[in-house]
Amino acid sequence: MEYNRCTKASFVVIGKEGATTDGEGFIPKLWEDANGHFHEVADLAKKDEEGNLLGIWGAMSDLSRSFLPWEDGFTKGLYLAGVECVDDAEAPEGWTKWVIPGYEYLYVECEGGDTFPQVIKYLEENQLPLVGAVHDFTCPETGKNFMFFPIGRL
Repeated sequence: MEYNRCTKASFVVIGKEGATTDGEGFIPKLWEDANGHFHEVADLAKKDEEGNLLGIWGAMSDLSRSFLPWEDGFTKGLYLAGVECVDDAEAPEGWTKWVIPGYEYLYVECEGGDTFPQVIKYLEENQLPLVGAVHDFTCPETGKNFMFFPIGRL
């Protein structure tokens, strides 16, 4: 597994929000809802010079919406299935806007179902703090999935 670092200033994600309290399988349901209604937020999405989306995010937060890691051994929290949007975008009805704080991230490509525990172990072994909730990222250009682990606030 290749570990990379980057910094990302605060950014906006507009998506469909759910919580672990919604029951098993809530995340795929959020993605189905978000993808099925994407046309409602498409004009708000950030795009590159060629008009390609900049990022699809599965943003996470603790239940207090403080963007801290999920609670109780990473089993309780909020998830937002959405797209990175322009900063001044307003969420349409039925959508939720999160302003993700700026962080330094350790990020890895997801190569299997054990990516999360492997990176948590790596952080512990290298005395790197997890200072915020982990986010899922899909690169629209390549279709590759990544996990972003906040290790420092900006």
